[in-house]
Amino acid sequence: MITRKSLLAALLVPLGATLAVAPAASAAAPPAASAASASPDAVAFRSPEAALDRVAHPLRTTEPRGNVADLRPFGTMVGDATVVGVGEATHSSHEFVTLKHRMLRYLVEEKGFRTFALEAAWSSGLRIDAYLTRGEGDLKQIMDEEFQGTYRWWNNAEYRDLLQWARSYNIQHPGDPVRFVGDDNGFAGPQLYDKVNTFAAASSPELAAQITELYQGLRPTISAETYVDDYFAKPLAERKAIAERTGRAVDLLKQHPGADPDAHAWAVQHASAIHQMTTLYAFDWDDPRNIPGAMLYRDRVMADNIAWWQQRTGSKIMISAHNSHTALKTYAPASHPRVQGEFLREQLGTGYLSVGLTFNQGTFNAFNHDGAPQRFTAAPAAPGTAEHTLDKVRHRDYVVDLRTAPTAARAWLAEPHTIKNIGATYPGIADAPQIRLTQTHDVLIHLHQVQAAHMLN
Repeated sequence: MITRKSLLAALLVPLGATLAVAPAASAAAPPAASAASASPDAVAFRSPEAALDRVAHPLRTTEPRGNVADLRPFGTMVGDATVVGVGEATHSSHEFVTLKHRMLRYLVEEKGFRTFALEAAWSSGLRIDAYLTRGEGDLKQIMDEEFQGTYRWWNNAEYRDLLQWARSYNIQHPGDPVRFVGDDNGFAGPQLYDKVNTFAAASSPELAAQITELYQGLRPTISAETYVDDYFAKPLAERKAIAERTGRAVDLLKQHPGADPDAHAWAVQHASAIHQMTTLYAFDWDDPRNIPGAMLYRDRVMADNIAWWQQRTGSKIMISAHNSHTALKTYAPASHPRVQGEFLREQLGTGYLSVGLTFNQGTFNAFNHDGAPQRFTAAPAAPGTAEHTLDKVRHRDYVVDLRTAPTAARAWLAEPHTIKNIGATYPGIADAPQIRLTQTHDVLIHLHQVQAAHMLN
């Protein structure tokens, strides 16, 4: 039987992870050269950090308040992209969330973005969107109830601050609000079943009866974490049968468009979100051979949900997820054949922009191998790792466009380098990934130091 511990080792876990490394002495500086004998290009050729120095744009701060003029170079990098995937090297570090808050403010105010997407359940997104746009519910209660289990790392003061800012913005701009979508399929909350049943009842008594029968016993009436634990206590054959039932519900809804095309489209999407969860959980998670298929399905779903939201709402979207989801190329082909960013690049072309976030050292929260939350420390990056070189750039925190980096820097960026890639459970289930940064991200933001996010429960 799958256990909560084995689930934590799969969901919200990146595509490889590194152990905290011991502090190491800085690499030796390149031989000195006189101004007359060493041109900027020659220096850049010897030193990738010198080449990056020439094109890196410093960040004034990672905190969300105050002037955002230093993000204008980032705005130029965004260009006409309609979906920007912003990654993170840990799931629970303060600066990663506050910087995303700051970037969201900029994208909303200067680039016309109107949706924040999070690596969270579709049903969670509906509740948060209702709070942001209509003031429905209590934010603390919503976060406590929705961010449980593998999603608990979102229940922090930093995300609360981001959501409160979005609510304040919407009060001031009621006709043009910032919205929220959860693109993941780890849980399907009761509101999904209620919305599908409401549509079916308005469509026809026959459809309503069929949907009620197919969903019998599935609507959650307990906490999200307990529901998922209980769900995995079911035999695999039963989980497969449930997935078959929820798939039939989607097919039935597609055959009954009703009188309102928009209401029908949303009902089908909500039913699809239910089916996405039951399909993911119908994989045999105890058999390692099935993990690649499950992870491929999950990332495809995350991309499809984003694409559906954009097509339905017409909104520009900023995605918050792990680097290994927003990437243009998988970090670990053996266990995660393709990822969300790859699918979005295929669907949107250059309309999708991948932004990777790295850091040199600091603290973060994660589950330990017993499934208990713990604060960990990542020591300064060791020589030979990507972050060791990135941290030599003269700016403490900065953003750089990898697509237009100087030739010398691009040569280094195109080579494989070990990179920190820390997920919900630490240490992770895979070896440290060797990443070619120019293949995985369009833009890179490097932070010198991070601290653990401030958890709310």
